[in-house]
Amino acid sequence: MATIEVMQGELETILDALIDCRFDDDPTGPDVFMDMRTLVTIRNVVDALTAAGAGHLDRLGVAQRHGHKPIALLIDMGYAPAVAARMQRIGTSAALDRTLKHAADGAISGEHVDAIVRGLNQIGLRAGEAPTAEAWAEFEGDLLAQVLSGAKPAEVMARAHQLGDHHADDTEGGRPAKEDRNLNALDIGRTDDGRVAVSGSLDVVVGEKLATAIEKLSAPVPQPDGSKDPRDAPRRRADALEMVLDMAAGAGERSVTALPSALINLSVPADTPNRAELAFGGSITHNTLLETSCDGVVVMTIVDGERVPLDMGRSKRLFTAGQRRALFERDRCCIKCGAPASRTQAHHIAHWSEGGATDLANGCLLCASCHADVHHNGWDVYMGPDAHPWLIPPEVVDRRRRPIPAYNRRFADELPNAA
Repeated sequence: MATIEVMQGELETILDALIDCRFDDDPTGPDVFMDMRTLVTIRNVVDALTAAGAGHLDRLGVAQRHGHKPIALLIDMGYAPAVAARMQRIGTSAALDRTLKHAADGAISGEHVDAIVRGLNQIGLRAGEAPTAEAWAEFEGDLLAQVLSGAKPAEVMARAHQLGDHHADDTEGGRPAKEDRNLNALDIGRTDDGRVAVSGSLDVVVGEKLATAIEKLSAPVPQPDGSKDPRDAPRRRADALEMVLDMAAGAGERSVTALPSALINLSVPADTPNRAELAFGGSITHNTLLETSCDGVVVMTIVDGERVPLDMGRSKRLFTAGQRRALFERDRCCIKCGAPASRTQAHHIAHWSEGGATDLANGCLLCASCHADVHHNGWDVYMGPDAHPWLIPPEVVDRRRRPIPAYNRRFADELPNAA
């Protein structure tokens, strides 16, 4: 690459030439099309150079010497925050030789390069074991092939999520970020004009429940005179959220044991059941498939390699209200941490999707966090000879993995008289 001094002169010459460019006064369609193709290539090359420049600024510590963050320096130069963040990610990413060569030639856009960078970050973020150099190269090649075949950035990210799920399934302790409840956050604040601003980040299962509930309640409603619903989609979703809140407020008048969980739609390939997908959330790992099928109303569709349905499961509540009351009476709280029974989910000790029965002898109460621990972090549950559930911790907690009785059997004096 040219030195900074030589490049500066070259760039000024190129800039002057571009400023002087104009479309013909009477252009033809083919001419404009070819000019646009050339401009797109120029734009891609500029994106690649700009990202490389952002990387140099970061490594040289230019922003830090002036008391700024690197991204703030790019914003001060005139970049929109989202573009500055993209340039910073690409410029400071680990070596991506094949991707960056295509970008430097103008073959792929900065948005596509960023999708590959973010996709690789997603793959490695929650993996139990860091991928090998060979695996990284394979992942990069897969995502780059998606880009070169015409995939949009969102489609590249979806493919990266699939690769990350498969890698997490294949490595001990692996768990993709989108399935990690510890990363969940919800913020409620106020805007300058007094409105309420809501933002958050949810794991794929909670997000699936929210999306399903909103989708169901936000369908257009014709007016009394038969005319179309005047509300746009964002307004209908906001109204649906209000209905969800109203229903949640009214639920307190009923027994918590009878409250329905949100409907979850699962698509499971017949030949590769570890590649299940949620209707809204996309691919999930096998452990999350098992966790999801423990509690809720689940519709499972078995599909072949062409995604043609082979068998449509029926919507079913896996633990009835009566069974939940029996679990409440026996366990009285989360068997692991002691969270109140009203905050727990019913867990199948032997997984329902693997033939486990839906009955008291195969169920126990776990709060959402502990439920995730059992499915993802090495905790096991079994039914003891005393007809109560017992826990076996992972080796990182207890090298000998000694059984632990349920919380209500360990700390009976700390619990209230009723669940």
